[in-house]
Amino acid sequence: MAAARSSDGSGPLRRAGRAMGRALRAPFTGTARGIRKATHAHGAGESGLGKLIELHAVNGAGDVMITVALASTVFFSVPTDEARGRVALYLAVTMAPFTLLAPVVGPLLDRLPHGRRAAMAGAMFARAVLAITMSGAVATGGLELYPAALGVLVCSKAYGVVRSAVVPRLLPPRFSLVKANSRVTLAGLLATGVAAPIGAGLQSIGSAWPLYGACAIFLGGTVLAFTLPHKVDSAKGERKARLVVPHEETARPVVTGARTKGGRSGSTRIGRRGGREKPPGLRSVGPSVLHGLQANAAHRALSGFLIFFLAFLLREHPLAGQSAAVSLGIVGVAAGTGNACGTAVGSWLRARGPEVIVATVLGLALGVAVLAAVFFSTLMVAALAAVAGFTQALSKLSLDAMIQRDVPEEVRTSAFARSETLLQMSWVVGGAIGIALPLNGVLGMSVAAGLLALGAAASVRGLLGAARRGSPHPRVA
Repeated sequence: MAAARSSDGSGPLRRAGRAMGRALRAPFTGTARGIRKATHAHGAGESGLGKLIELHAVNGAGDVMITVALASTVFFSVPTDEARGRVALYLAVTMAPFTLLAPVVGPLLDRLPHGRRAAMAGAMFARAVLAITMSGAVATGGLELYPAALGVLVCSKAYGVVRSAVVPRLLPPRFSLVKANSRVTLAGLLATGVAAPIGAGLQSIGSAWPLYGACAIFLGGTVLAFTLPHKVDSAKGERKARLVVPHEETARPVVTGARTKGGRSGSTRIGRRGGREKPPGLRSVGPSVLHGLQANAAHRALSGFLIFFLAFLLREHPLAGQSAAVSLGIVGVAAGTGNACGTAVGSWLRARGPEVIVATVLGLALGVAVLAAVFFSTLMVAALAAVAGFTQALSKLSLDAMIQRDVPEEVRTSAFARSETLLQMSWVVGGAIGIALPLNGVLGMSVAAGLLALGAAASVRGLLGAARRGSPHPRVA
């Protein structure tokens, strides 16, 4: 009997039970260790960026669960004509109030420099509560669904604004802002890709189940937000900033009493000396951010247009030899793959010229859109979807880097909030055009090319000029 026992006194049945338990846990613990190793690589673990990457993955998984639940109610469950009306109603009911609420988000978060972790946790917890609230109305698609959807949208954008403002404080050594932003964004995209089929599976059980899943995910994110490093909430090293509206396009930094080794402190003003102080505006932070925002607005309008136009077009006129579901799947996979590739390329880029990146990808998207209009076919539609995803991802990463580089810390959240509001509205305008446009493929691709041409005309010359001059602002982070 003594020989049948191990040195720790356990019998064969107990040892077999422990071995089985380890075998069952191995896939999950191994996956968790692999994820942690990837997110904490190259100094991201020591700086705290790794935890932000994991938090953003949770955010992406929760958002896609809510998207699956809403899409099944608003779009897929009704005929095309009725779906057009429902989608238009959704855009009107949620986006109209959002345009009024979004400008409040930035100034409100500016007042919470010591509560960034709490702000992100609050955005997570509020969406968990709203997901449960929506679970009772999602089956009927009644109007009571829309106020909750608006709340989810506002909380999601508030989280995104704070997250973007936090990245510079968690930057590892020898990491560019574009690379750090791309790592965070790529984690969200990968989590979205994993969570989307899970949400679809939950949807097959019941229309409310994806929302139950979203609630659980956001509750986990609430806890995870408080594990971020304390320096996220610290204002140590920050300098106060005031934005003065300049009398010329290129604002010049005026540093007054900046902190030195001797301990002298003061503030940073952006603008011409003697200028009249006004509330900070995007025009006052230099041409790079302004023109980068114009280019990104074109990309976002294209995204909204393609989502809605192709969704309705492919329901009525599927790609050659394919069903409507397969056609939508091909375009969706192409766009998602392009987005992931654009984010991945951003993580590899070491160049410190985001203006050139934005101008280049805008020209690339315009060229492919023109080809899609001239040679409309299954291949060109899929190619445009992939290129649109690629260029939008890389352009947005570069815009974030410009804001993080050029806008002082004190007003950075306001700049992010205002830019996100403008980009969201551009997406809505593009989507509205896609809903209203006749379902003609060549016409649709021509309109897509026109949207990008407007953006290129407004921004490319200014971006290239700003790239030649270099950044006029000090980095204050």
